[in-house]
Amino acid sequence: MLVGYARTSTLEQKHGLEAQREALRAAGCSKVFAEQVSSIATREALNEAMSFCREGDTFVVAKLDRLARSVRHLGELIDSFTERDIGLRVLDLGLDTMTATGKLMLNVLGSVAQFEREMMLERQREGIVKARLAGKYKGRHPSARLNAIEINRLLSEGKTKKEIALRLQISERSVYRYAQSANQKQ
Repeated sequence: MLVGYARTSTLEQKHGLEAQREALRAAGCSKVFAEQVSSIATREALNEAMSFCREGDTFVVAKLDRLARSVRHLGELIDSFTERDIGLRVLDLGLDTMTATGKLMLNVLGSVAQFEREMMLERQREGIVKARLAGKYKGRHPSARLNAIEINRLLSEGKTKKEIALRLQISERSVYRYAQSANQKQ
């Protein structure tokens, strides 16, 4: 059985979602799961679609970026499919992991994506070093440390960390981190 999965990141992308559904139906998918949610959010329809698949089924997506949020995530999904003897078909790439060529293409694409990511990170590190040498890169401002006196005062008044974060316009996590480091020093 061909099981389709369609996703767009925002609710405004209705036409994109419908285009994916049509492509999946045209490819012969008997069942299509769809959702409009960011790739980093919990994706209920993806989980349902994967649970729905049985041995011998093929999981179909219109585009690879609609399925996986990273090379690592793609690898995890492929491992899950392989363990359960489920194929993967990506329509816009003409990729089908049920064939030897499809498996090869997927590995090559994954390797190229990983290489590109590593090259991007290397260029980023080099740029940061150059900027530091030129005195232009100072890093992220330590928002909680800059507000230490005010955080201490508000904590002593019994304010919650969430209230403090909102009042000082810093992340709640920064307030927690500061409070934890202040407790360790005592």
